[in-house]
Amino acid sequence: MRRELFDIPEGVIYLDGNSLGAPPKHVAERMQEVIRHQWGTRLIRSWSEGWWETPQRVGDRVGRLIGAAPGQVVVGDSTSVNVFKALMGATAGTTRTEIVCDESTFPTDGYIAQSVAGLRNLELRQADPSSLDLTENTAVVLLNHVDYRTGRLHDMKELTEQAHAVGAQVVWDLCHSAGVLPIELDALRVDYAVGCTYKFLNGGPGAPAFIYVPHHRQATFDNPLSGWNGHSEPFGMKPAYEPDPGIARARVGTPDILSMLALDAALDVWDDVDLAELRERGLALTASFRQHVEKLTSLEVITPDQRGNQISVRCENARNVMDELIGRGVIGDHRPPDILRFGFAPLYVTDDDAIRAAETLAEIVN
Repeated sequence: MRRELFDIPEGVIYLDGNSLGAPPKHVAERMQEVIRHQWGTRLIRSWSEGWWETPQRVGDRVGRLIGAAPGQVVVGDSTSVNVFKALMGATAGTTRTEIVCDESTFPTDGYIAQSVAGLRNLELRQADPSSLDLTENTAVVLLNHVDYRTGRLHDMKELTEQAHAVGAQVVWDLCHSAGVLPIELDALRVDYAVGCTYKFLNGGPGAPAFIYVPHHRQATFDNPLSGWNGHSEPFGMKPAYEPDPGIARARVGTPDILSMLALDAALDVWDDVDLAELRERGLALTASFRQHVEKLTSLEVITPDQRGNQISVRCENARNVMDELIGRGVIGDHRPPDILRFGFAPLYVTDDDAIRAAETLAEIVN
């Protein structure tokens, strides 16, 4: 528990870390130094004093939390843009005919998959991860590690092996699992992974996303957005595009340094975190909340036992109920038409928070 490291208003129970993580206290001070000194005093010189390498350096910090050795993760752009890069990279030159997408995927993933399918003249087929029905026609599978509506956790090892068994590649969206549980991208030979950093990683609103391209994929990774930052000699100003041989080829345009350095500061709270212990704490928090909701109300908890750090509850008038919860200091969110979502960030959510949130929910619905 590191609640003392975060800025959370007194009396607030914050259970929306699966949408926007709480800010670590030291980030504001760090950003003052960035603005006043690195930008305000050093000016353009800061690009050659550390800014230019920031996407890879911060990428390695994220990589440690998702089971990726150094040199395989770069931070930048949005999740949507990185999904596009990964899917286009995975389908470059394919003779296969379909992209398979998790049917309950977060909408942007589905939209991007539809766009890529159109550009590549492929069929887009949606399927439940429990019955993907992959064949030799499948080029790539796009999956969410944790379902954003129900909190269901999918088996990365099993589903990656299913894709590889038919010669397909797999792209994992880690938006709801990075910073929640141990992830082993290298060990499982995942082809590509993407994710945001403003949820459980606490990078701040609109913080840059990340993309994982493993060493064995980098030489053939065809970034469809051939911006100057991904060039092997970005300051050579050559007329023809020549991609960097390493993970920098996944970069596109000039990095958003202020947001990236805010994320860099936020990642400090993870330096000594044992992800296995964090996972156990997350499971305990969500189990306690679930137990109290089921004991105190007749509401249906739709989150399965195999879950991330989220509990979703089916509830009539979900929007109004959540508004009332927020008015009483319990901040979660809802998804139409009837789902209340509660995201438990183990770094700052307490056992008492879980119990009091369930009691407050019961007072409202009963």
